[in-house]
Amino acid sequence: MHVSALLWILGFLLKEAQAWGYKNGIFHNSIWLEQAAGVYHRESRKGRYQLTYKEAKAVCKYEGGKLATYEQLEAARQIGFHVCAAGWFDRGRVGYPIVKAGANCGFGKVGIVDYGYRLNKSEKWDVYCYNPNSKECGGVLTDQEKIIQSPGFPDEYQDEQICSWHVRVRLGQRIRLRFLEFDVEDDTSCLADYLEIYDSYDDVSGFAGRFCGDYLPDEIISTGNVMTLKFISDASVTAGGFQLQYDAFDASSFPQNSTGDFD
Repeated sequence: MHVSALLWILGFLLKEAQAWGYKNGIFHNSIWLEQAAGVYHRESRKGRYQLTYKEAKAVCKYEGGKLATYEQLEAARQIGFHVCAAGWFDRGRVGYPIVKAGANCGFGKVGIVDYGYRLNKSEKWDVYCYNPNSKECGGVLTDQEKIIQSPGFPDEYQDEQICSWHVRVRLGQRIRLRFLEFDVEDDTSCLADYLEIYDSYDDVSGFAGRFCGDYLPDEIISTGNVMTLKFISDASVTAGGFQLQYDAFDASSFPQNSTGDFD
């Protein structure tokens, strides 16, 4: 092989390794963590912190999964899975994953905030499940571009759905989210069924909008390399659902008057 060609390949591989490697102790966009996308957070359809340990196991089993282990939760955290809600996981343990320290989340710590093994299994928390084969309703997405759609699309979605998608692309990139089709039960304040978009790791900060009805919202562009989508449906009316597409692009190609924090 020609020396210049070899040097080009080595330079390309180095650039890729930097884009997909560690930064600030976090392993971003790891290829080997494909299975970690099978870790997901669920809360009761009645709201946050309503599940006993027995009920938490039943929620995971109903979706074909099981309680996530500490190791699986940590693996997902390392590619950006960040949820400020304590939940049951394997063997009666309670905790939640934190990627970025914050005053209102994780007591300023980074890692798995671990409440330990709970002696009282009647305590009520959320739950962290693991099912690497079920990615229809939520998950951690690291593809450069992907279609996201409501459960069962193009058929109507079902009652009492809770889906969270955590999108993470490479460091130094932004996310462009386009609405292709949108039909979600309409009400004045979008309190029944709705899709929420967050320009952040979680559904606590970076609120970008709540959407319902049948109009197509404008595209949304993230300020960094992460975005969270959360879909909720209540126990009554359903509709046709939605289909969205996101794609990643280099921040350097964005207009100079726009700024963003790429972690």
